[in-house]
Amino acid sequence: MLFRDRAFFASMFLTVLADQILLFLVPLVIFQITGNVAWSGLAFFFETLPRYLTFPVAGILCDRISPILLLRVSRILRAVACIIGIAGQIVFGGVWWLIGLSAVVGVLTTQGMLALEMVLVRAFSDQRFEKVVSYGQLASQMGVVLGPLTAAYLMAIWPWEAVVIVATVLFVLADIMFILWPGQSRMQAAPKTQVERHPIGDLKTALGLVWQLPGLMRAILQAAGVNLIIGATLATAAAMMTGFFSQSEQIYAWLQVAGALATLAVLTLTAHVHLSLKTLGLTAYGLICAGAILTGTGAHPLIYAAGFLLIAGFDKMFNIYVRTLRKEIIPAEDFGKTTGVIICLNNLSQPLAGLVVAMFAAGDDARAVLLGLAGAMAVLGVLTFGNGARRVFPPAA
Repeated sequence: MLFRDRAFFASMFLTVLADQILLFLVPLVIFQITGNVAWSGLAFFFETLPRYLTFPVAGILCDRISPILLLRVSRILRAVACIIGIAGQIVFGGVWWLIGLSAVVGVLTTQGMLALEMVLVRAFSDQRFEKVVSYGQLASQMGVVLGPLTAAYLMAIWPWEAVVIVATVLFVLADIMFILWPGQSRMQAAPKTQVERHPIGDLKTALGLVWQLPGLMRAILQAAGVNLIIGATLATAAAMMTGFFSQSEQIYAWLQVAGALATLAVLTLTAHVHLSLKTLGLTAYGLICAGAILTGTGAHPLIYAAGFLLIAGFDKMFNIYVRTLRKEIIPAEDFGKTTGVIICLNNLSQPLAGLVVAMFAAGDDARAVLLGLAGAMAVLGVLTFGNGARRVFPPAA
């Protein structure tokens, strides 16, 4: 079945490849222009906050509109946004066009991500979800592997504006591959709710389920702890490697590739070894926290790289834990709206991490900030994974 869905996974790969080119390009170009890691953190804040605030709206749309249509529209509009962003930069100049482009593409990526989640749930309902998600993550990680290398080596010969054009073409190719996927006919219809609600009512329902369903609040706090580290790492990695450790752009790209390869190894293990859900989450959380401590204490690029690989490798394992948990807990008729609220709450700590970097990082050295955020993650882990957490956050059924 998964073999016949290769066009679907190819579409995922091309989409992620384009997204990763943009994600690699933005912090690097901003640091090259400003020479200050604080600016990278501030830019990361403005790029990520809109995308995560729009998750509840995206979730409501996924319950009301075909997720296949939303997925396709998100890709096409990302390509259009790239063209508009390049045109604005050529006419007006300045780094803010790059930040604005990333913010708009990020909002559209939000809709695409949530629509993709709905497609996975409805089109692959007859298969073990952990396995399907793992294969999807493997396809995505192929894009993560090639994205940084593609961006770094293209930027060595072309201006960054031309590299954005390459990303535009990839978004279009991804949509073409999705059209070729025959599995659209397997999509199950969305369960009908008993009452039609206003979007505000949908939002209230989702918030109520987040609070009432056992295990969700605890998982949200755990994800917030992980995303503190992910956000800080994304905001500072370019400055740390090319600035503080004085490595080349190509070395930074290979670090990104190594992180993607580590993720591929972890995802392959997750797809073929059946671990309990709690073991999956606790293992990933603990190793990400260990990686954050290494990046915050490392005085040598190899120590920093070791921490980076732990963070990158086990982030997706934790992602599978969270996605599987919410699939088991959330009612099907409320899945889109509730998932949108959850992802928003999970990820608000990412722009917060960027803001913390902007406020407290000095020059190109962000180690003290990374170590402080690792401590915050450890505290959240103790509060939510410890035995005492069961009295405050009931476990999932």
